[in-house]
Amino acid sequence: MGALAIMMKNKGWKVTGSDVGFYPPVSLHLKKFGIEYYSGWHVEKIGTPDLVVVGNVAGSENPEWKYVQDNKISYVSYPELIARELVRKNSIVCAGTYGKTSTTALLTWILKNANYKPAYMFGGLSETPELSSDDLGGQWSILEGDEYKTSRWDNNPKFSHYSPTHLLLTAIKWDHADVYPTEQNYFEAFEKLVKMIPKDGLIVTNKKILDNKILNIKKIISNIQYPISVVTYGQTDGCDYNYSEIIQTKEGLSFNIIHQNKTYQVKTNLIGEYQTENICGAFAMANAIVIPTEKIISAISNFQGIKRRLEKRGQTIGGADIFDDIAHSPAKAKSVLDALKKTYQTKIIAIFEPNTGNRENAAMPGYDHAFDGADLIIIPRLTKIKTTPGQKHVEGPELMKIISKTHNNVKYFEDDNELINFIKQNAAKGDAVVFLGSHGFRGMIESIIN
Repeated sequence: MGALAIMMKNKGWKVTGSDVGFYPPVSLHLKKFGIEYYSGWHVEKIGTPDLVVVGNVAGSENPEWKYVQDNKISYVSYPELIARELVRKNSIVCAGTYGKTSTTALLTWILKNANYKPAYMFGGLSETPELSSDDLGGQWSILEGDEYKTSRWDNNPKFSHYSPTHLLLTAIKWDHADVYPTEQNYFEAFEKLVKMIPKDGLIVTNKKILDNKILNIKKIISNIQYPISVVTYGQTDGCDYNYSEIIQTKEGLSFNIIHQNKTYQVKTNLIGEYQTENICGAFAMANAIVIPTEKIISAISNFQGIKRRLEKRGQTIGGADIFDDIAHSPAKAKSVLDALKKTYQTKIIAIFEPNTGNRENAAMPGYDHAFDGADLIIIPRLTKIKTTPGQKHVEGPELMKIISKTHNNVKYFEDDNELINFIKQNAAKGDAVVFLGSHGFRGMIESIIN
């Protein structure tokens, strides 16, 4: 939402906003670009705007949301605003359970460097490009295709509004149990997305998705009656774009991408072996739309990545490295921890807070062995979330017991200061401390950094 606020201001609108609270890095980013905002819900501050963009955080009893409806003020969801302001004739949508933010940002950076002047939006903060949403006036748009529901009045996925002509599918693994109560519900959303691609469109997909026997993606593609282009990427044989020879250090990654018997060496200062998959997907899409490979490789080499995607924030006073990642599901946490385990041979401490969907009882089987890459898992006091009558979400002590079924070193801290002091006393030089979750951890990271 902050990215769209800045984008609309750059288009000439006066923009203000509200939320439960505002925290770094987003609060600092908004201030830098002159966006006015306030914490809490204050109807007297709204005035009579021409348009209100309503986020999913606004519950049915939210006083500002009620005020908008009572006063018949025009409103849209933010996917509807994206559709209106950013979707272009050539619409690239990057979708998947994980990897979509980094891939969207990297593709944006590649197209900008190739002078495509894209309109774009992705849900994170980056230095390359500095803005997470902008309209540069060209005929291409690049959008992060989130599968979460559009709004309280529209249960369709956000990506259903983006009219994709080019689709990049990164990974599909059941998530958001609060919106998709079964695995099949979740898969069907992506199957419908694939069916949206026009006859002259392009699908670039991780080959693992086509190999999934439960998903119908492969069957849907094979049943399409027109000559749609399908390109695969991955680490296995038979991919159109195959990546291999991965070298990972604390300073970055290098690896090869092989396409049509040609080998391209790629280097990046991003860490985390899973990034090779994201980069290969972006390379495949960019190459398929005929961007010269030398421009693609150059853009990858100076891409700085997304904040809160294995972002190294600093060190403890004892010399342990501190990372921050938005990994709010067991699957995403596993990917991050597995990547760190290959680089850090000492101790890895994970502080984990799940998002709403992964506090549903239906999501609990996904926790089995998800944290095997960590030596110690810490569950903090979980953020209070809205519930409807009869609905129950897992709380911290219960989550600790669930993870303990497959991991023998899990702790719960009700008090933030006790957690902070524990980390300071137990994280040694050469260790990695990683915060995993979509919430801001209430200033804990800043308190631990030396």
